[in-house]
Amino acid sequence: MISRAYPFCMKPLEFDRRYGELDVVVAAFVGQEPDSPEAGTAPPALQAYLRHTWQTRPWALSVAEQQLREYARNPPGSLRLRLGEFYSVPDIGLSESRTQSRLSEMADHIKRSIESVDVPPPAAPQTHWEWHARFGELGQFLGGWFSQDMPDEFGDHDPAVRDYRATVDPQLTARLVGEIHELLALGLEEHDYAVGVAELGMEVEPPAPFSVEAWLRTVAEHLGTARPDYTD
Repeated sequence: MISRAYPFCMKPLEFDRRYGELDVVVAAFVGQEPDSPEAGTAPPALQAYLRHTWQTRPWALSVAEQQLREYARNPPGSLRLRLGEFYSVPDIGLSESRTQSRLSEMADHIKRSIESVDVPPPAAPQTHWEWHARFGELGQFLGGWFSQDMPDEFGDHDPAVRDYRATVDPQLTARLVGEIHELLALGLEEHDYAVGVAELGMEVEPPAPFSVEAWLRTVAEHLGTARPDYTD
């Protein structure tokens, strides 16, 4: 799920027309170390954006290229700054002038990817943004029900899973089960599964004696076969 801070005097529709996909691209860089990749090579955060967007919303790539290039060429002037009708680029660890040139470089990478139909193959997520973009409902489940407060709120893992099942729409439960199966299909090592669930917001260990992978399989099996029970 992507949260947005709309300019106070700009309606969401106008924001999306001008900056919506630009906002998604820049969000992929937040929290990443500023880097200087080899010439012609997209930085890891942009590779993550390209990998996910080619698979889910390929039409958005041309929108991103146009919005990035337009903003890089025409940053907000004094009038738009006074009116508040502009997009404030989040801090990505670069100076303002370097951020403008980085936006132009991003647009160039995206353009090359589109023109060459360079579709990245599916792979395990490599950034915090990509984990949440790809496994949105799993992030809601782990971050909402398995934070460090889980033992105080539910006592144990099974009651937390039952509470999720009882309070969430069955369609979202089905989406969660699908995302768990997609994650397991990556065939990661146990350490990488542990990293993945931590990125997605899980702050407690799986119940003994389960590994992360085994526990996720158990959760998917339980939620995939149990009927919603709103009386629990």
